[in-house]
Amino acid sequence: MRYADDEDQADYRRAVRAFATATLAPHYQSDDRAGAFRRQTSLEMATMGLTGLRIPELFGGQEASAVIAGIAAEEVGRADFNAAYVIVTTALVSDILVRNATAEQQARWLPGIATGETVACICITEPAHGTDAAALELKAIPDGEPGPDGEPVAWRLHGEKTSITLGMSADAGIVLARTGGPGARGVTAFWVDLADPGVTRYPFDDLGGRAIGRASLHFDGVRVGREDLVGAVGGGFVSTMQGFDYSRAIIGLSCLGAAAQSLDEALQWARDRQAFGQPIGRFQGVAFPLAEAAAYLAGARHVCYEALWRKDEGLEHSAEAAMAKFWAPKLAVDVIHQCLLTLGHLGYCTESPVGQRMRDVIGLEIGDGTAQVSQLVVARSLLGRDFAP
Repeated sequence: MRYADDEDQADYRRAVRAFATATLAPHYQSDDRAGAFRRQTSLEMATMGLTGLRIPELFGGQEASAVIAGIAAEEVGRADFNAAYVIVTTALVSDILVRNATAEQQARWLPGIATGETVACICITEPAHGTDAAALELKAIPDGEPGPDGEPVAWRLHGEKTSITLGMSADAGIVLARTGGPGARGVTAFWVDLADPGVTRYPFDDLGGRAIGRASLHFDGVRVGREDLVGAVGGGFVSTMQGFDYSRAIIGLSCLGAAAQSLDEALQWARDRQAFGQPIGRFQGVAFPLAEAAAYLAGARHVCYEALWRKDEGLEHSAEAAMAKFWAPKLAVDVIHQCLLTLGHLGYCTESPVGQRMRDVIGLEIGDGTAQVSQLVVARSLLGRDFAP
């Protein structure tokens, strides 16, 4: 059993940290003030292969392990938490396409994601359906005459998706729509060009995560064909949800990266700041909360990396990913808050990135599955579905 990076992983971690510190960190606060996604971010990350981590080498990607994707998210999260969304989203979308798209579709869609030229998103949540995603209502209505097999050759999308990460800037996305009856089996996934004139976008004014351009997208008759199907008709919900099991662990690590950076800053402040003739780290009231934070961060990191290791080994990892998702964001918020208090008035000032990290990380206590849903997954794994909520 290993509790540390191997040599290649350690080298990769150092390289990503150096890149993120030099290239991404200087824009973290300015991008927040601008309240918009900087397209150069995706292109810069592509130079390090961070947009193609889960894409086969054949299509310009790195074909990296899930653990490597987690390392990348953790290190980018340290420098620019919002840039880590690019890793989370591209890894999730790429994983779904690699598992479900045809070779011809992959050849069309994946290279642009790998080069950072195509910013992708995933459109599931609706105004009335977030957690209960299988009940989504956006309709895919058959368009034109059916094909020789009697099945539709095209559809028109009508409805709204909301709370879409990178929604204001994404070029294309996986959109889940209802092609059949109620429930998960009536849901189909499509790859949609979001530059279509039938797509209208409305930005959110958020507490945090301002640089990622969360938005509502309205689809008014957007036409999609069989060539845009991701997987089989009626198979979109299951094939898409499978990808979330491991992306939730990547989310956890991006949050922990932001918390670890804040902890490093608070520890240095505890060494440098003098009070009553000595460093404030000499006082138990300062040192012990930081020690507790370090212990909890170490534990949460192991949960996240276990989920990713299990993914790489082809083992069941839903419960571990759910543990990572409900624990890591909440823990990260608590740790960053404690670090802000340790820094005192300097931490509370907007010149410090600590307050922004706290605002930003709170968003992932909500996005990609609430804590309650993750706890339900864990409870069912432990108790069995017949004995759990």
